[in-house]
Amino acid sequence: MASDDISQLAEALSNTHVGDGELSYKGLGLKLDTAESVEEMVHEIQQYPGLRALHLEGNTLGVEAAQAIAKALESKALLQRCYWSDMFTGRLRSEIPTALRSLGNALMGAGARLTELYLSDNAFGPDGVKGIEQLLKSPSCHTLRELRLNNCGIGIGGGKILAGALMECHRQSSALGAPFKLRVFVAGRNRLENEGASALAKAFQLMGSLEEVHMPQNGINYAGVTALASAIQQNPDIRVLNLNDNTFTKKGTLAMAEALRHLRNIQVINFGDCLVRSEGAIALTAVLREGLPILKELNLSFGEITEAAALVVAQAVMDKPHMERLDLNGNCLGEEGCEALREAMENMDKGDLLGSLSDDEGEPDDDDVDQEEDEERADVDEGGGCCEDEIGITQIKACPAQSPPEIMSFVRCPTVEKLLQLGEMRTRLQHQVSEAEPNQAVDVFLNIASLYREDPEAKAVVLETTDALMKKLLSGSALHSSCFISSLLVRMGLLKGEEGKVRKALLVPGQLLCLEHAVQQEWFPQHHASLLHTFISRNAGAPTSCSSAREKLSSTLFGHAALCGLKGR
Repeated sequence: MASDDISQLAEALSNTHVGDGELSYKGLGLKLDTAESVEEMVHEIQQYPGLRALHLEGNTLGVEAAQAIAKALESKALLQRCYWSDMFTGRLRSEIPTALRSLGNALMGAGARLTELYLSDNAFGPDGVKGIEQLLKSPSCHTLRELRLNNCGIGIGGGKILAGALMECHRQSSALGAPFKLRVFVAGRNRLENEGASALAKAFQLMGSLEEVHMPQNGINYAGVTALASAIQQNPDIRVLNLNDNTFTKKGTLAMAEALRHLRNIQVINFGDCLVRSEGAIALTAVLREGLPILKELNLSFGEITEAAALVVAQAVMDKPHMERLDLNGNCLGEEGCEALREAMENMDKGDLLGSLSDDEGEPDDDDVDQEEDEERADVDEGGGCCEDEIGITQIKACPAQSPPEIMSFVRCPTVEKLLQLGEMRTRLQHQVSEAEPNQAVDVFLNIASLYREDPEAKAVVLETTDALMKKLLSGSALHSSCFISSLLVRMGLLKGEEGKVRKALLVPGQLLCLEHAVQQEWFPQHHASLLHTFISRNAGAPTSCSSAREKLSSTLFGHAALCGLKGR
C-alpha cells in the first residue's frame, strides 16, 4: 500500500467515532483491497474490548481486506449490530460472496449474537445471499431482530434462499426453546416478484413476530400480494407495512384488506403506486371503519382512485384520533375532485392531514356509456335474458343441488308469478347469495328487484324478499358488506369495475326503488348509505328511464347524509 494511501487512512481513522461499544468507519469512502490496507482498522477492532456495533458502510472491501477484518472479529463475542450497507461498490459480484462468507464465519466462530444486520445497497444478487446463508441459519442469528437488505438485487432465486435460511433459523432456535423473532424486515428494490415474495411469505407466517415490513418496488402482483397478505395476518404486531410500487389490483387489495383486519397495532400503511383503484379503496375504507385504531399514516397515492372513492376514504379517516397524514396524490380526481376532497377534509377539521394533490392525473377517460347501454339492450332484445318480457334480467348461476325445484325454476327465470307462488319458500332465496361472491349476490338482488310492480301484493313481496337478501349481505363483516356495495355500484354504472366481465346493468326503476326502501331500514348501515350518496351525487349518468326512481333514491340518501353531517361533501 502506498505511503500516501496509508497517511490518508490514518487521517480518516483519527476522525473515527469510538465509544459506547460502537466503532464507526461510516462514509469514509475508503477503498480497502488488501490486508495491509486495513492494518490500522484491524488493530483498532482487536484493541476494542467491548465492541457491540461495527459500522463499515460507505467503504468498499475486497476479499483480502474482508478476510483480515474477519480475523479481528473472531474474538468479538459481544458484537450485536453490524452496519455493513454499501460496502462493495466497484467489486466483482464473484468477490462479494467470499467476503461475506469470511465475515459471517468469523461472527459464528466468535459466538456473537446479532440483533441487527444491515446489508442494504450491496448489489450482490442471489450469490450474495448464499454468502450470508449459513450465518442466517446459525445461532448467531437466533437473536436477530432487524434484517435490512434493501436494493441488493436479490431476485427470485435469492428470495427463495433467504426464505429458506430464515425458516431454518426459526426451526433450530425453536428446538432450543427460544424461537427466532425477527421484528424488522427490509427488502425493497430486489426484483423478488411473485415467487420470491411467496417464499418469504412462508417464512413470515412461520415467525409471526414482525413489526415492520418494507418490500417496495419488487415487481409483485396480486398472486404474491395475496401470499404476503396471508402471512401478515399471522403477524399481529405489525406497525409499519410498506409495499409501495407493486401491483395489487382488486384481488390483491381485497386480500390485503382482509389481512389488515387482524392488525390492531398498525400505524403506517404505504400502498402508494400499487393500483389499488376505486374498488380496492372502498374495501380498505371498510377496514378503516372497523379497526386500525392507532393508524397514523395512509398512503394510497398513484392508485387510479376516482373522486367519489377518495371522498369515501376521507370520510373513513374522520374518526382516527392518531391520524397524521393521508396521501391521495397522483390519483384520478380531476380539478373539481381535488377541490372537493380538500373541502371535505377541511369540513372535518382534518385539512392539515391531506398531502399534496399536485400530481393528480385528472379525471379518467369515461367509457362510451351510450355504446355500453346499446350493447346491453341488444343482449336483452336478442334473448340475452331468460325471459323476453322481463327487461334487465340476466340468468344467474344454478342453485345448489338441494334447492327445491320451485326455487331452481325461479332463479333460472324470475317472474312475479313464480315469486308469489313460492309462498313461505321465498325465505330460501337467501341461500342463493353468499358474502364470498358479491357479484353473483348483486345479480340476484337486481333480478328480483326488477320484478317490482305498483300492484300492492307484488310490491310487498318483492320488497320483503329484496330486504331479506340485502339484510343478510350487509350483516357480515364490514369488508364483505363493502364488497357487495362496491359490486352493486359497478353494476349500476357508478363505479368502474376492474373485472372485464362485470358490465353495467340495464337498470329499471324497480331496482332503484327497492334499494331506496332498503336504505330506510334500521339494519342498513349508515356508512353504506353515505357511500351510496357520495357516488350517486358525484355521478350524473343516470339512465333516463329511471330518472324519477333515481331522484327518489337520491333524496332519501341526501337525508341520511344530512343526518350524519356529510351534507354537501
